[in-house]
Amino acid sequence: MAKKRPQTKAPRPQLTDAEIPVVGAREPCPCGSGRRYKACHGRAAAHAVTELVQRPFEGLPGECDWVALRELVPAATVELTLKDGLPEDVPSVTLATVLPMAWPALRRDDGSVLLGLQNDTASGDISRDLADTLQHALTAEPGTPVQGRRAPGDGPRLQDLLAPEGPFEPVVHSGFEFWVSDADNAAPEVAASLERANAAAIPTVKLTGVDAAYWCETPEKNHLRWVMPHPEEQLLDALARLHAAGRSSLGEGTRLVGSFRAHGLTVPVWDLPSEVTAQDIEKPAAEFAERLATALATEAPLTADERRARGGLTNRQVTLS
Repeated sequence: MAKKRPQTKAPRPQLTDAEIPVVGAREPCPCGSGRRYKACHGRAAAHAVTELVQRPFEGLPGECDWVALRELVPAATVELTLKDGLPEDVPSVTLATVLPMAWPALRRDDGSVLLGLQNDTASGDISRDLADTLQHALTAEPGTPVQGRRAPGDGPRLQDLLAPEGPFEPVVHSGFEFWVSDADNAAPEVAASLERANAAAIPTVKLTGVDAAYWCETPEKNHLRWVMPHPEEQLLDALARLHAAGRSSLGEGTRLVGSFRAHGLTVPVWDLPSEVTAQDIEKPAAEFAERLATALATEAPLTADERRARGGLTNRQVTLS
């Protein structure tokens, strides 16, 4: 039997990951490997899309306020400073908690940009998705909303686009009038939409004496929700020390009821009597911040009472993201 002549294969073109286009999962991978896309370069692409970035706002000025505006605050805006400055035809870029129709972004008639924060994102990295939306908004036609999309895995993040030394100073609004340039003279359908949105917004106030603490009013009781930057385990130990010592409240009738996790940070929550206003809680919150600083600096092991207090706080902790 004649021997089979060895076959020679033409050399495959070598492509980088960035050059591999996305195709159907069952189609041959464009890299030429002979495998299906989902078993080749699609595997890394899928992983990049689903991998969750635990602290997407880490490294940004005001990380705690970014988390608060994403999860807690109904209506607020912040003027953003871009690292490379504004394009000539963009007078300003403003972060907004939410936009009409849950648009990811809006390029206004005057060329200014509104970037929505409270939106579903296509990947596990909110920062990358928001940066991609912002870049598209900067070049969108004035007077048009900007739709979201799956950001490229190697695209920039907010940390790459925003000035690291720029201020981050949220302005909390009582309603969503910031959606339009002249709310008093808005068209009837726009006015009706604003009225519905305003009716659903929970009254919220940012405290001035401490960072990233937000008072809110609900029908039965008020609350203080305070986003804190400290490592979770260290913070829970400190809260447990204060709780066991009867020093975790913010005054008569108030109670530390637990905490939740959001975007890698811990958010303690206090119940407040309905008559306690944001102004009333300013001084107690500042005094608590001093007690917390002392507890955070304590390195002694937790006592039995403190361990029980910590267990109670941990059992009432939930994760939002």
